[in-house]
Amino acid sequence: MKKIFLSLLLLGSLVGLQAQKTKPAKPADPKPFASSITAEYLKKHLFIVASAEMEGRETATEGQRKAAAYIQQQFSNLGLAPGNKGSYQMIYPVFQDSLVNASIEVNGKKFAFSQDFNLNLGAANSGSLMAAEVVFVGAGRSDSANNDYAGLNTRGKLVLIMPSSGAAAPAQGRGMRGNPQAAIQEAAAKNGAAAILLIQPGFQKRPAVAKGMPYTTAFKKANLPNVFTVSEAVAEAIMGTDFQAAKSGSAAPKSYDAEVMLQLNKNTQRMESSNVLGFLEGGDLKDEFLVISAHYDHLGKRDNGVIYYGADDDGSGTVSVIELAEAFVKAKAAGKGPRRSILFITVSGEEKGLWGSNYYSEHPAFPLDKTTADLNIDMVGRIDPKRTYGDSTNYVYVVGDDKLSSDLKPISEAVNKKYVGLELDYKYNDPKDQERIYF
Repeated sequence: MKKIFLSLLLLGSLVGLQAQKTKPAKPADPKPFASSITAEYLKKHLFIVASAEMEGRETATEGQRKAAAYIQQQFSNLGLAPGNKGSYQMIYPVFQDSLVNASIEVNGKKFAFSQDFNLNLGAANSGSLMAAEVVFVGAGRSDSANNDYAGLNTRGKLVLIMPSSGAAAPAQGRGMRGNPQAAIQEAAAKNGAAAILLIQPGFQKRPAVAKGMPYTTAFKKANLPNVFTVSEAVAEAIMGTDFQAAKSGSAAPKSYDAEVMLQLNKNTQRMESSNVLGFLEGGDLKDEFLVISAHYDHLGKRDNGVIYYGADDDGSGTVSVIELAEAFVKAKAAGKGPRRSILFITVSGEEKGLWGSNYYSEHPAFPLDKTTADLNIDMVGRIDPKRTYGDSTNYVYVVGDDKLSSDLKPISEAVNKKYVGLELDYKYNDPKDQERIYF
């Protein structure tokens, strides 16, 4: 029932939001139209969106494309107009690299990929480098607080870095933020370094992976130097006995004579993914736009056949968008449509790092300065087992309603009190919350 309650709350909130500034004489009652949103129809859509046929809807896969086609068909069936310049789909590129070969050689000694060094294929460029000098630059910091490059000439040179505590290795996860590798790369680039050897104490050997993680940033305005994450053995081959001092954090910056050859060759495959957009034109304020969104991608299907179906994350939000769209279409047909236009968006790439929503923000179908709000729906089918207070079946986490608007929170609270009676939980609005969902 929580999905129905949330949908009614959103529908009522939107009626209120549409009425801001220039209120109509008598705001529309959302109940007759919200009644079309039922558990039965949500379940019907969800059993399709989260079915085995969709294969977990991983971004840039056939399963994701099938899910996009289904959502597009629902928008079309409802009579929503295409939301992206005559198309329901907003296509954006996705890239994936395949490793051809990679090698490191120090003074004639060869080191093996995944056994003594690794790299992030998507963040590296093909090429080779032969260096006769390596500059050890400590933790590789170069900012207002610390400058490990002070007094060193690293322009066009290979730099060796022992990260400080808490910044040991390049992050390998999806959509990572606060990745220390980015700061290390930017500092090295600012100081003209040609490439980086980043020491990883306790380097773990692993089977070589032929393909890198997908990414969207193949075309860059500025290319940063390649980062090779290396084992202690590679560092010791360059630094000799000084390496133990570097390991303990007591080694001073120093230049080493060493013949180092780095090589990387990769192939890059261009793929694509899409957001799905349906548009409902408003009334007297039709040139202002409201967005209702959810992400429809999930984690996909693994090589062993296991499917991560994503019924809750975020199949539940996706089908809620479809049902809300239907309710608004019915309201408009009854002459009770929204004053502002509404753009219904389901985005892909969220699990990879907010790719689809980021792409929309950079390529908006409608002017962002005329877009009043984005109400995003995620995991409304979930019961939080850590929530040990209140009614576990009649609540919703509200995130971000107080961050950019002074109107949204009082509107949603008033509508909730009048129509629904959900427990509105603001736990994640706390900027000190560790999950920092809004941010």
